[in-house]
Amino acid sequence: MSLPHAPLVRAHGAAIPAIGLGTFNAHGEICSEAVSFALRNGYRHIDTAPRYENEEAVGEGLRRSGVPRDQIFLTTKVWWDRIGADDLQRSAEESLQKLGVDQVDLLLIHWPNPAIPLADSIAALNDAKRRGYAKHIGVSNFTIALLNEAWRLTQEPLVCNQCEWHPALDQEKLRAVVRGYGMIFTAYSPVGRGVYGENAVVSAIAKKYGKTASQVVLRWNVQHEGSVAIPKSVTPERIRANLDIFDFTLSAEEMAALSGLGSREGRLVKPDFSPAWD
Repeated sequence: MSLPHAPLVRAHGAAIPAIGLGTFNAHGEICSEAVSFALRNGYRHIDTAPRYENEEAVGEGLRRSGVPRDQIFLTTKVWWDRIGADDLQRSAEESLQKLGVDQVDLLLIHWPNPAIPLADSIAALNDAKRRGYAKHIGVSNFTIALLNEAWRLTQEPLVCNQCEWHPALDQEKLRAVVRGYGMIFTAYSPVGRGVYGENAVVSAIAKKYGKTASQVVLRWNVQHEGSVAIPKSVTPERIRANLDIFDFTLSAEEMAALSGLGSREGRLVKPDFSPAWD
């Protein structure tokens, strides 16, 4: 039996399921089956990117699931070295071909690139939407300064900023700016790559509700207003567990206790081309 669908989080005309399946480091048949299994078991939100080298496998999983395309929120991205004026559109076209779809629901700039003027990238992203490659557009790994500049430059609404976020990483300053623009904050690595299993605060809450540490952390994430999480898994039991978080609610005290674990030093994803984080 499939689980109930995740509630929708809305911004600028987009309606994004609060839990999606992340596919980073999933490839081939394993990726296709994970996507298909997730969709057959209640997921309606799938996240991929050219950098993951799995768009063909994701597309196969979409088709194999039997879930109608118009019921799935599909996100892909453009890698940071292809966000120039013409290259961004070519990347989007290639993604559509690999995924086997006419349009994605959300197209993101994957990472900012200081070597490419942001004005060029945002104009190209707007153009990709107008060409019909994506219903909605947004950004990923954008700092406060970059987000402010992107909004100054864009003519189309940016519906989300996708960034690393979990209890150990304090993102409140950035999240406040995202909320101020009416955007969704989409969390990747939302369970901190499984680092919370031995945390006493998380473990006590998990025991109280009969949930796993990851389920508690995911519930904390999506219980914040305007938040979406895209945990990655290829394990059927974990895929189902990551969606099974809408039958309990954390108290204000529990939310605060989990948020109290955060600091600026909790970041796990920090490639050498990262911007200067807030």
